[in-house]
Amino acid sequence: MIGRLTGILLEKHPPQVLLDVQGVGYEVDVPMSTFYDLPAIGMQTTLYTHLVIREDIHLLFGFATESERQTFRQLVKISGVGARTALALLSGLSVSDLHHAVATQDSARLIRVPGIGKKTAERLLLELRDKLDATVINLDQALSTPSNNSDILNALLSLGYNDREASWAIKQVSANATVSDGIRQALQLLSKEK
Repeated sequence: MIGRLTGILLEKHPPQVLLDVQGVGYEVDVPMSTFYDLPAIGMQTTLYTHLVIREDIHLLFGFATESERQTFRQLVKISGVGARTALALLSGLSVSDLHHAVATQDSARLIRVPGIGKKTAERLLLELRDKLDATVINLDQALSTPSNNSDILNALLSLGYNDREASWAIKQVSANATVSDGIRQALQLLSKEK
């Protein structure tokens, strides 16, 4: 699985970008929220990625934030919502707007997104009601410090901890901890909680 790419931005053709990572060019589809935040061509950028493998094609989706990627992953788990629909939703609504629409059961807000009809909006509200919670939004806050929190979070998620547990543990880790020390501290905290 390709979890994150850091490289030089070579091309921008909405919704796709071409990212050069040490000589390998990756075509990555991104939501418009990420697209507008990208640096100029020739500059370095980092994208959190989600790889979709089908028998006829491999698709790589990129996101500026971990919370966008987690929300995308929740969306594609819903029956009838594919990767393109999830990308359209994240292009039309921020993660916090989507969370608010789900919390208030505001289908009109979802219908305003191109490609989302009334039935799809109702299905989204029903299925996301219990799945999309504040921890998805709080991931960005946990990752906003200029430390190694992103790497620590990815390590905890790959070890099987959920977003809520990982986000909580990262907030407890000392801000100047190295990645290995941060992971160690987080694991100690999480083992005490169980």
